[in-house]
Amino acid sequence: MTLAKDVIRATLLDLVAQRGPDKTICPSEVARILSPGDWRSLMPTVRAIAQELEAEGHIVVTQKGQVVDPKHARGPIRYRQAKMEPE
Repeated sequence: MTLAKDVIRATLLDLVAQRGPDKTICPSEVARILSPGDWRSLMPTVRAIAQELEAEGHIVVTQKGQVVDPKHARGPIRYRQAKMEPE
């Protein structure tokens, strides 16, 4: 199954926005919503798009509750909405 990057990106951003900056989502939540029967094959794409979103400052990637660089993280990771700085 091939999904447009825009759809994956929008779904990920929507999920983290629903949870807010103090709660996280699992990357598999995004994949399961978009491809319930074949979600595992979507995981590399979800992770790649999440790396882009992290680099743009839209999300934060965590592992065991600590902020991590998604390029170097191995094992289970989670995403949360980046906290907006007050103006």
